[in-house]
Amino acid sequence: MIESFYDFNTSEEDIGKILNTALSKGCQYSDIFFEHTIVNIITMEEGIVKEGVKAISLGAGIRAVKGEGSGYAYTEDISFEKMRHAALTAAAIADSGKAGTASPLSAVPYKDHYEISKTTTEAALGEKTGWIEEAEKAAREFDPRVVKVSVTIADKSSNIQIATSDGRILRDTRPMTRLSVSVVAEKNGNRQTGVSSGGGRLGPEYFQGSRDPGSHGREAARQAVLLLEAVDAPAGPMEIILAPADSGILLHESVGHPLEADFIRKGTSAYTGRLGDRVASSLVTVIDDGTIDYDRGSINFDDEGTLPAPTVLIENGILKGYMHDRISADFFDLPLTGNGRRESYKYPPIPRMTVTYLANGSSDPEEIFASTKKGIYCKSFMGGQVDIANGDFVFVPIEAYLVEEGRISAPVKNFTLIGNGPDVLSKVTMVGNDFAFSDGRWTCGKGQLVPVGVGLPTLKISEITVGGSDL
Repeated sequence: MIESFYDFNTSEEDIGKILNTALSKGCQYSDIFFEHTIVNIITMEEGIVKEGVKAISLGAGIRAVKGEGSGYAYTEDISFEKMRHAALTAAAIADSGKAGTASPLSAVPYKDHYEISKTTTEAALGEKTGWIEEAEKAAREFDPRVVKVSVTIADKSSNIQIATSDGRILRDTRPMTRLSVSVVAEKNGNRQTGVSSGGGRLGPEYFQGSRDPGSHGREAARQAVLLLEAVDAPAGPMEIILAPADSGILLHESVGHPLEADFIRKGTSAYTGRLGDRVASSLVTVIDDGTIDYDRGSINFDDEGTLPAPTVLIENGILKGYMHDRISADFFDLPLTGNGRRESYKYPPIPRMTVTYLANGSSDPEEIFASTKKGIYCKSFMGGQVDIANGDFVFVPIEAYLVEEGRISAPVKNFTLIGNGPDVLSKVTMVGNDFAFSDGRWTCGKGQLVPVGVGLPTLKISEITVGGSDL
């Protein structure tokens, strides 16, 4: 017998019956995704705790798969009868065929990529408000021009259990911590905003390292004050240097999404049918890897129960692979990559990134700057958008600088980066040797929200269109 796990009081026998019910109308595969999640959010504005939210969710999602199609139903009542009814609903995708039979369940061992002694969810309220107050105070004291500070701490602890008709059962507790600071600075009516955030699959120990709450407060304030003196960016094509770590969000959006295999399967990606083709500069190697310890995007297993492993997407400029869930992997007759992810038990899994990064290069960052006569150095980003079909993207930098004759000069503001993912990767001319992962701040939206990680070294692109000022 499988012992009960957290709030999932369902026996092995009953799990088997539900899986068989989902297979009863001719489907080839079924699974059950159990989830119990606690989320806490505390926000301070103007020195006052303005909001405190605690949310608890419990439920199970049952999926039945037949070929490229899948039926999905979920229930917030995890009694046997409610789950059996959800399984019948999911099974309705197949209206004929021989009923399948689920295999006996066996626990799957895995490496824990975020082993911690205590989740932030377990921390006392006073401890959490203390972190917020520390960040708020540090931002206020940084500069008299700081006029507004907002600090949010969010923590999440998810208990997950997955059972599959091919006989696997996996259990996990997934922690998450995130601190976010937003600062507004003002001078002579000019108001600018700076942000700093981070975290990961960590507990309170996150705040004991170099990224303590005060450092986030000071960084957000520094950014806002810096932008008070920024000039409008020039417009037009020019060289771009991307800073390590956070700039990886440009890679995530412009290249990562088009390499998710549901877009490939449907023929809607710019990379469809291009395996083995040169799609980037020979300096470019892109990897998705959910095994990065404690990273925001890391997983012990994906939401289909597949163990993650590094997946090489682009190697030395050659397209090598895509990110698969079960449906796309079966369609292409390829191995699973551990990229079947979902927002919660209310959603079926789809191909999603975990931690996506561009591998380290050999150039010294000083050499990269010295080789640049006129360009823009982008240090951090607010986010961006991409058209999957053609790879066109638009990104909004937060902190950026002019680079003139090999030197960083004035900070710039009010501009966007406009380009095409495959085209930009072909224009990578130098890759630094200073690789870094982003401090965990990114959440990816694709109809569902999931935490992700990004990373890259200093990177030089010979040309991107800057949407700035024509003056």
